[in-house]
Amino acid sequence: MKIEYHNLYTHFILITKDRVPLIPEENRERIEKYITGIVNNNHSKLYSIYVNPEHAHILVSRSPKLSEEVLATIIAESSLKFINDNKLSQGTFGCQ
Repeated sequence: MKIEYHNLYTHFILITKDRVPLIPEENRERIEKYITGIVNNNHSKLYSIYVNPEHAHILVSRSPKLSEEVLATIIAESSLKFINDNKLSQGTFGCQ
């Protein structure tokens, strides 16, 4: 399957609920790899990612088939479930 990129670069910043630093450093890389997989599985290309304790920066070239809102929602909901299911945060993880 051929994936076309049309230079639709988007910089997402996903913030934890109330900006509480919930993501421990030891889980940062695992979360980054998971989000990378989400982006790749949605016909988009990840250029840069960094997960901080209270937010994540994600730079992608998204497929023209997906709006920014749809891709952000997919990333946020999938990663939220992954983090909570695997207990990768201090307390219950939530985004705003």
